[in-house]
This record gives sequence, C-alpha cells and structure tokens, in this order.
Amino acid sequence: MTGKIRVIVVDDSVVVRRVISEVLAEDPALEVVGTASNGKLALAKLEQTPADLVTLDLEMPELDGLQTLAAIRKRSPRLPVIMFSSATRRGAEATIDALSRGASEYVTKPEGAGALATTRERIKSDLIPKIKALCTRPITMPIARIRPGTDAAATAVAIGVSTGGPPALHALVAALPVLPVPIFIVQHMPPLFTAMLAQRLAGAGKLPVVEASAGTRIVPGHVYLAPGDHHLVVDRGALRTTQDPPERSCRPSVDVLFRSVAAAYGAGTLGVVMTGMGSDGMRGAEAIREHGGSVLVQDQASSVVWGMPGAVVRAGAASAVLPLDALAGEIARRVKGSA
Repeated sequence: MTGKIRVIVVDDSVVVRRVISEVLAEDPALEVVGTASNGKLALAKLEQTPADLVTLDLEMPELDGLQTLAAIRKRSPRLPVIMFSSATRRGAEATIDALSRGASEYVTKPEGAGALATTRERIKSDLIPKIKALCTRPITMPIARIRPGTDAAATAVAIGVSTGGPPALHALVAALPVLPVPIFIVQHMPPLFTAMLAQRLAGAGKLPVVEASAGTRIVPGHVYLAPGDHHLVVDRGALRTTQDPPERSCRPSVDVLFRSVAAAYGAGTLGVVMTGMGSDGMRGAEAIREHGGSVLVQDQASSVVWGMPGAVVRAGAASAVLPLDALAGEIARRVKGSA
C-alpha cells in the first residue's frame, strides 16, 4: 500500500468520533476520510469514499454494528473492519459475534471517570498499531529449510494466537478430532472476552473447551483457554494462573505458556503459532525446540496478520508452515506419533 491509510470512523457518539479522528490525524501515516453516526450513513459513505479500513461502533441507531458489518462484508469481503466495543459482558458477547462474522479486530472503549483521556491513550497504544498491521501489505518472505521436529508422539499441544484469532481458533477446534492429549491456548483478549470465546469454542467441535482457572486438573482430550489478564502456566497435572508482569506487553503471554508446557512435557510438546501481530510466542517456540519439541506455524496467506507466525519462522524455530485448513490434520498426525 502506498500513501496514507484511509480510515472511515463510525460511531453514534459525536465525542468519540471527534476523539478518534483527532488522534488518528496526528499520525502522518493515517488519514480520516469520513465519519458516520450510524451504519446506514456509513454504508453510504463507503459507496462514495474509497477507504482502506473502517472503525465500527457496535451499538448504534437505525443500523447497528453487526448489521453494518454484514452489509460491508457483502460488498467488500476483504476490507479490514475494527470493532469499537465496550468492555462489558454484553459488549464481549457482541464482539465475539462480530469477530465470528468477519470483523478483523476490536478495541475496547474505556468506561467511567477519566474515560476520555484513557480513550485517547487506547487509540494511540491499541487502535493505531492494529490499523497499521491490518493495512500494511506484508512482505512475502521465502521460507528457508525447515528443521525437522521430534519423531516422538506429541503429549501436549500449546497454541498461541492474537489478531484474527477467534475465527481461526473456531475453524481449528471444529476440525480437530478427539485427541488423547491436553490442549492449551493463549488468545490475546481481556477478561469476559475469553470467557465468551471459550463458550463459543466449546460448541465448535468434538473437544470440551473451558476457560482455565487456578488449580484446574489437566485432563487429556480437554482444551484450556487462558483467562484474560492472566498468564497460564502448566505444571504436571494442574494449571496455574498468575498476574506476573506482562511479557512483550502481553498478559496472557504465549511465551509464558510455551515455556511452561515445554518444561512440563519436554520433547512431547507441540507448539502452534497462529495469526497475530507482534512477536509473542517466538521465545516460547525456541524453548519448545530446545526441549526437543516441534512448532507448527500458520502460513502467511491464511493469516490476518503474519506477525507472530513470521517471527517464529525468522527465528528458525518452525518445524512446518501450514495453511489454517491443514493445521488440524497435522496436529492429529503428530499426536498419533507419525511425525
């Protein structure tokens, strides 16, 4: 992409529209080319004004965020859309709905006293990096020789994912057969959102999925999702959650999970790094390889953002790079010991 990233801001609050527009305009790489107070006006604006990305409020009059998203997806299946949602249970449910229906990402609105100042900081620290990650054309890199992993059967699977994760996880869990090993997942999400995601994933396929909690016994064939704002640590037989400092600005952190699984399961560890911005999971993938385990990476073409997977490949820690629709089969194959 050349030139500035063109953004349309959609929100029923005139204050929020103004704040988002002002903060985005301060960044020389971004340009706000239009605003709208509801979905109906947003769709009309999109017909008239070329845009590279839309920020979309969930709760709006006339045409709400989910209805607007559905209409956008019919017209522009690949246009990046970032939902601007409240960090409430209702907001979490609606956000998970939006992500499952094709939203690219989300940012939560601060609530309560001081929300305006916090909103400005949230736009700078969270929204702007996501806009740039979604709209910057990735550099296609050749995949160097991939080192083979262990021939031993995998005895635990650890998955790390971020931007674009919920629909990718849904597709993966839906495709997995019943497996005789535990599966641990870190998805970068706040509290409430991870609980909603676990509920959705539980209905996706054959494997039971729960949001992990401290002291939970590890049962083969079950899937454990790290709770928002807590690291997930795996010990033999049980789970721990901690609020130790974030790593790479992430809590839960993929690196923390991967290191703990590698320490607990050694060469039987199978790591999986999926779509996401940043590089969380790279050091953890290296730890898995150092313990003799293997690491699968989602390929660039099927990833919403190839930050996390690309970092693992560049570090030389990937055992194989696969499209999303091939990951479940490869996980099952390695669990059964045919790697």
